[in-house]
Amino acid sequence: MTQKTVIVTGGAGFIGSNFVHLLVQERPDWRVVNLDALTYAGNLQNLTEVESHPGYVFVHGDIVSRDDVLRAFAAAEGEVEVVHFAAESHVDRSIQGGLPFVQTNVTGTQVLLDVCREKEVAKFVHVSTDEVYGSLGDTGYFTEDTPLAPNSPYSASKAASDLLVRAAVHTHGFPACTTRCSNNYGPYQFPEKLIPLMIHNATQDKPLPVYGDGMYVRDWLYVVDHCEAILRVLEKGATGEVYNIGGNNEYPNLDIIRMILGALGKPETLIEYVKDRPGHDRRYAIDASKIRDTLGWEPRFTFEQALPRTIAWYQSQTSWMQGVTSGAYREYVARQYGS
Repeated sequence: MTQKTVIVTGGAGFIGSNFVHLLVQERPDWRVVNLDALTYAGNLQNLTEVESHPGYVFVHGDIVSRDDVLRAFAAAEGEVEVVHFAAESHVDRSIQGGLPFVQTNVTGTQVLLDVCREKEVAKFVHVSTDEVYGSLGDTGYFTEDTPLAPNSPYSASKAASDLLVRAAVHTHGFPACTTRCSNNYGPYQFPEKLIPLMIHNATQDKPLPVYGDGMYVRDWLYVVDHCEAILRVLEKGATGEVYNIGGNNEYPNLDIIRMILGALGKPETLIEYVKDRPGHDRRYAIDASKIRDTLGWEPRFTFEQALPRTIAWYQSQTSWMQGVTSGAYREYVARQYGS
């Protein structure tokens, strides 16, 4: 049987590490090469359970560097497929400074595409976001045909990367698909994001900062469901197609925060309203009927099922959370890689 390798870019991050776990568990015969630059959101502690797997290889490198990407390919065997997660992804950080987002999300994606074409990869899945569509009103849903209208430097850089992938398909016949997901939550998420931040702060009896009136609506997708959808696209997705991936779980931020406080037995007096974020999109909601109808994927978890699982994971992983919030996880990276 021909060896297959999946190169996962950004595999030490939140969604990427969950995807690596899924591949090791569900496709144990595949070789998995994880290419990650180990920026602040990259945490090798996310992957301690798979480090000893014989088919798993970690390559410390940046997708902006052609040489680094080539080193990942040198670690591959047989037919190669690529799942591209690596990205700067936090909206607040992009508002403070957009250049790193352009460098990684735009330039890095083009470098990766160029090398992948040269190496004639069998499949390329570009993992994007529903934020490229902009903001919805009180009704309606994003479909794959919704025009791109990004409203933050982050989402603009992701939209640009989406268009580079589209151009590679159209110009070169490159075997790529793009996925656009709604807001993820679950294990290993960096606690600058809403749900892990609120769990951490509530556990510590610290204030829970809420932007504006707290009524910003998102469609919440459990990361395990998301990773299963990406694997389905990797194995069955058609070249050139875009697939929206949603959780069918629309909630205002304030409702989620109240659910977390209730689950932890903490008072709502911990909620602290803060100045709104510039350009804050009011609502996102995904129509995921295309991936359901063409590839047979639907989310397995409702929010009511997966939020308690998520809270329980963070409560059981206090050393992981302490390492992240204190910055201690970076000490291991510095010792190993000098960065």
